[in-house]
Amino acid sequence: MYPKDLRYSSEHEWVRVEGGRVRVGITRFAADRLTDVVFVELPAAGAKVTFMQPFGVVESVKAVSDLYAPLSGTVVEVNPALVDSPEVVNSDPYGKGWMIVVQPDDLRELERLMPVDQYVVAIGEAAP
Repeated sequence: MYPKDLRYSSEHEWVRVEGGRVRVGITRFAADRLTDVVFVELPAAGAKVTFMQPFGVVESVKAVSDLYAPLSGTVVEVNPALVDSPEVVNSDPYGKGWMIVVQPDDLRELERLMPVDQYVVAIGEAAP
C-alpha cells in the first residue's frame, strides 16, 4: 500500500528521488482521509519551497488542508493534470496524482524524512 522506494514526511507527503530532482505527492493515508479531492492549489514552476513550510492546498468535500514541502528547493514542474482532474490524487496518489517536482537545495534533507517502515508505524498501521 505504501511504496518502499519513497521517503515520507510527518505531514503525509511522499518523495521519490529521480536523478537530482524529487517528485512530491501526498500519501494514500492522506488521500483516504481527505476523501474526494475537488481542488488542488500548487505553486508555479520557479517558486521556492522551504522544508516543512506550506507550498499549496488540497481541498476535498470534507476539508481544506495545507501541503508541506518535504524538502527545500525550487519547483521545476507542476502536475498539469490536477487542474482538470484533481480526483486523481485519490485514485492514484503515487502515480498520476503527483503534485510537484523540486530541484532540491540539499538532498541531505531526505535524511529528515521517514522510510516506509517508520511511516506506517507513525500512522498506526502494521509495518510492511
